[in-house]
Amino acid sequence: MNLMLILTGFIVLFLAELLYFKIAGRFNIIDQPNHRSSHSNVTLRGGGIIFSIALLLYPLYFGFEYGYFLLGLGIISFISFVDDIKPVSNKIRIAFHLIAVALLFYQLDLFNLSIFWIILALILVIGSINAINFMDGINGITGSYALITLCTLLYVNIYIVEFVTTDLLITSIISVLVFNYFNFRKKAKCFAGDVGSVGIAFIILFFLLLVVIKTEDFSYLLFLLLYGLDTITTIFFRLIRKENIFEAHRSHFYQYWANEKKIPHLAISAIYASAQLAINALIIFWMPHTIFIFFLFLIFTTIIFLVCRFAVEGSTRLIGD
Repeated sequence: MNLMLILTGFIVLFLAELLYFKIAGRFNIIDQPNHRSSHSNVTLRGGGIIFSIALLLYPLYFGFEYGYFLLGLGIISFISFVDDIKPVSNKIRIAFHLIAVALLFYQLDLFNLSIFWIILALILVIGSINAINFMDGINGITGSYALITLCTLLYVNIYIVEFVTTDLLITSIISVLVFNYFNFRKKAKCFAGDVGSVGIAFIILFFLLLVVIKTEDFSYLLFLLLYGLDTITTIFFRLIRKENIFEAHRSHFYQYWANEKKIPHLAISAIYASAQLAINALIIFWMPHTIFIFFLFLIFTTIIFLVCRFAVEGSTRLIGD
């Protein structure tokens, strides 16, 4: 993709985002703060729709090379956008998610694998989509984290192993840059919404699964390590406290920094993105890519993350009295 095409893509997506703001304002698609929110201002919701729009427009110029993936993206983005406007029942949402993931798996030829690997991939994808969605709670965190992940994948695709058309990755990065312009600020113009967080999760997981399949190396899944650690440890502590893990909450580590410690949202987002960038660099340049090292690194980082949470939040908050 040449510079002129990149600039054109940025302008088109920028205008598309502005058009969405007009529509969202007209139909009152807003995020109303409540007691579980980490923000206090009424803000447009669903600005992350630009992630899906960018890739759904992609075939108009580059062709339908990834048709089933894009169809799945369209399906999961549609139900997520509807859910942003008016809550959808869990059964309907899960049904749409499963159809979208099935199309993703078909694109990746995963149905040729044994049932064990299909189930494992399903757990990974559904769990990761929900984790990324749960982590979308403060200004800048979704956009900055997605940008780091996608740029790392672009580096891998160009300099290590080509696993996808580079133009598709660049298109995704442009959409994230457009979104960040409106979201990565003290007073955000818009939030990603479920359509944004779920959409970008679906996109990132497509790229990650492609590179894992191409290389047969699970180490690349660690590009989502920090989000995974925050989500899994939060679920673990909520279970210990006998809380309903399906109810909305403010128990994530990043939420503690934002709500209890009053750390600026953009500072927290920058810390998470920078930490994941450091992890990605370690994985690419220094870590041996063996299954033993993969699990050893996972255990080591989990212990460090738990120690940090106990040191900062305290045992009473994490596990109760």
